[in-house]
Amino acid sequence: MRVMGVDPGLTRCGIALVESGRGRSVTALDVDVVRTPTDMELAERLLVVYTAACHWLDVHQPDVVAIERVFAQNQVSTAMGTAQAGGVIALAAGQRDVPVRFHTPSEVKAAVTGSGRADKAQVTAMVTRILGMRSKPRPADAADALALAICHCWRGPMSERMAEAQRRAAELTRGHREKVAAAKRAAQTQAAQADAARTQSGEAGTARTGGAA
Repeated sequence: MRVMGVDPGLTRCGIALVESGRGRSVTALDVDVVRTPTDMELAERLLVVYTAACHWLDVHQPDVVAIERVFAQNQVSTAMGTAQAGGVIALAAGQRDVPVRFHTPSEVKAAVTGSGRADKAQVTAMVTRILGMRSKPRPADAADALALAICHCWRGPMSERMAEAQRRAAELTRGHREKVAAAKRAAQTQAAQADAARTQSGEAGTARTGGAA
């Protein structure tokens, strides 16, 4: 499975590609950081990120794109820019029918280091070790993108199976509710028909009694 990991951002957007092998084996295929200047118009910055994402998707053809899920931070403007960058990358993937999955920062840290509270230095060190890289990926955005891809390689299949099980459970629950509703409607229809039949029978009896009198 080829996974394109993305650490979204406007100033720096980390993008990486890894390929999973047997067991927990993961190989790094490519990594880069897309940069846009802060004095550039927002629309132009997003276009740069989107164009880079399209290039990666077309050249590497990943099986899935893993993007960091954005949470509200103290600096709302930073969170907004991060979310917007992630959005245009998800759009580029969606246009190519490539599935997009989101992972929280703590989920990525836990998958790579074993602790959801690991700092960036620990994440970078473990990414370097897991991928057997000779030097640490720099800047941290590159390491984070690789970590996201690794996280999905290890946790993605399990998450997909859990999601599928939840979908099936929801379908069964929905099917059960529909059957119960159908049975209720049938019972109400039968009750209404029975009431109508009794009413007609009563009216007929009254008519016969009146005729005899």
